Amino acid sequence: MNPAARSLGDHLREWRQRRRMSQLDLALEADISQRHLSFIESGRATPSREMLLHLAERLDVPLRDRNPLLLAAGFAPVFAERKLDDPALEPARRAIDMVLKGHEPFPAIAIDRHWTLIAANAAITPLLEAVVDRSLLEPPLNVLRLSLHPQGLAPQIANLPEWRAHLLDRLRQQISVSGDPVLEKLLKELLSYPAPESTGETHADHAGIVVPLTLSTKAGLLSLISTTTVFGTPVDITLSELAVESFFPADPETAAILRSLALN
Repeated sequence: MNPAARSLGDHLREWRQRRRMSQLDLALEADISQRHLSFIESGRATPSREMLLHLAERLDVPLRDRNPLLLAAGFAPVFAERKLDDPALEPARRAIDMVLKGHEPFPAIAIDRHWTLIAANAAITPLLEAVVDRSLLEPPLNVLRLSLHPQGLAPQIANLPEWRAHLLDRLRQQISVSGDPVLEKLLKELLSYPAPESTGETHADHAGIVVPLTLSTKAGLLSLISTTTVFGTPVDITLSELAVESFFPADPETAAILRSLALN
């Protein structure tokens, strides 16, 4: 169904159900009466733009999906979507570049909502030397595809069963939150790749705290843990969907190897 042709009530109900919230749950969260919310969903009441944005905030609706809500209620969209090379996003792009560069000699990447690589620092390059299918490195480079493809990084990942399960769980959670059909298609593709049998081993001492990425390289075995950084209070759709994945050494040996690679 064309999203623009759907009623406001349809949009709200879908997001409420996706968040597993009853009308009473959302009404309490938004500090309005359940009756008023019921009238909005049924079309018997039309909310103000401020009320609609308030409900969207309580439902944690992504910025990309708030514009259709506004349009369905007869309001103009308020969230812009700019390209990364737009002059208005130049400060944000500089901030990303600073974070990536400042994280060296440890790897870091910037990705969009579909896990497409936006930027990477110099520490990433040595980790990709053993990738067999070099077409996986061509733009648009999808980080999940590269990681789990049998001719990508998968053969190098010593704890592939564990890391694969971690990435697929993250992707499923993202789909649950967003309902993005592109991500659903990506999940289907990744599930079609050969799945290694789990040995029950974790390959690291960090089980129960974080899931490490254990990567075999010519320089030695790397054990990495990752963090995700996003922009706070974004009002631009593109900016709201960007994330920086920073990898940190999980042991002194990994730190020493990464520092040595940076010197070569």
